[in-house]
Amino acid sequence: MLRTRTQLAGLAASLAMAVSQACLADLYVAGGITSETAAAARVEFDTLIGLDHLHPQFDLRLATGLLLLDGDESDENAAWLLTPMLRYTFDGERNVFVEGGIGAAIFLDARIGSRDLSTAFQFQDRLALGGSMGPGELSLSFTHYSNGGIKDPNEGIEVLALGYRLPL
Repeated sequence: MLRTRTQLAGLAASLAMAVSQACLADLYVAGGITSETAAAARVEFDTLIGLDHLHPQFDLRLATGLLLLDGDESDENAAWLLTPMLRYTFDGERNVFVEGGIGAAIFLDARIGSRDLSTAFQFQDRLALGGSMGPGELSLSFTHYSNGGIKDPNEGIEVLALGYRLPL
């Protein structure tokens, strides 16, 4: 698993360099806990696209990155994430927002703790609430991963996380 984590870290570093050179993305880092009481860390790069033509308070956030799940050596896991999020920002100084989206995740292993996900491919349903803090944003997110009934069993997992988005 150490080799896999090293490869994932290398991939993330390469992606970070490519994205920061293009200046198209923000860095999002989050830590949390799964429904299996395992520690979770998420590192993503995302970009915010204004949807002013629909409504001045709507934005689309496109994110990609890694989810790392801690556990015993045999229970550690990681996933590549691809998440579109629709964001609504309320009027006010703090720029409080709520966002939600359905994306995809590809896990290295279809088992997380005692949960059998059945497939490496999982849908990712995410809801978040946040606001401006310093140069970036602080948010609390709830994410559910499941295969959407593609194959049984479909036990899924949840991740509750606190994250910070920093403009690059």
